Amino acid sequence: MLSISPQTSIYIAVKHVDFRLGIDGLAQRCRSLLAQDPMSGCMFVFRNRKSTAIKVLSYDGQGFILYHKRWSSGRLTWWPTAAESSGLKVPARELQILLYNGHPKRAEMAKDWRSVA
Repeated sequence: MLSISPQTSIYIAVKHVDFRLGIDGLAQRCRSLLAQDPMSGCMFVFRNRKSTAIKVLSYDGQGFILYHKRWSSGRLTWWPTAAESSGLKVPARELQILLYNGHPKRAEMAKDWRSVA
């Protein structure tokens, strides 16, 4: 299981990538598509052309971690559109919903932070 803390910065690449790319290829896409340093400790999320799988790339200080999830049936129910940008920063809870093939924009959840009265 992938451990995601609420403080983790997560970037989603809007355009699909070639899933034959390994860690080095995806790290290059982090630099070119998302304009981010792949060794920053952020998580970077990519999808394949058919929207049947995603890959999450992260650096933990010692090396890269590559998480690959392929759905046994069906496709992703949600992915950001190209009109928004080439990359999109999302909160950790949206990535968790995405990993369960949910629609983060339709999920009704409490705000990340709220004052305590």
